[in-house]
Amino acid sequence: MTDFDHYLSGELSEAGHRLAQRVYYEDTDFSGVVYHARYLHFLERGRTDYLRLLGVEQGSLILEEDREGLVFVVHRMEIDFRLPARMDDILTILTATEKAGGAKMILNQEIRRGEQLLIAARVIIAVINAAGRPRRLPEGLAARFLARAGRVAGAH
Repeated sequence: MTDFDHYLSGELSEAGHRLAQRVYYEDTDFSGVVYHARYLHFLERGRTDYLRLLGVEQGSLILEEDREGLVFVVHRMEIDFRLPARMDDILTILTATEKAGGAKMILNQEIRRGEQLLIAARVIIAVINAAGRPRRLPEGLAARFLARAGRVAGAH
């Protein structure tokens, strides 16, 4: 990963991950407010870059991890829509690990505009193998997530 890749992927801290994103016209509805389903895209980018900075390449896990394959899939998501974002807003997507072990992970996420909490989400991630069956998260991988364990401020 290059320095530029790191720059695009946000930053890690002991508390988790932070990613900045701008709201574009394509993210909004006719009123100029972010369309509710677009928040899922922002949250996914936050989770993906969190994994990337932890050294987890999702594309290679299905092929390499213990030959059984390893895939992360969203099992459940709870979202509180608190305030709307608008075109040209600069958003911060925060992601922190609540739990990592067994066949699941729980991540807490927020989307903020400055100090204002816009979205709070709790995401339960199932860990499965290449055949779609549950599998345990390898201990070394769980340890990487747990090193960033914490709760983002507005999480459930």
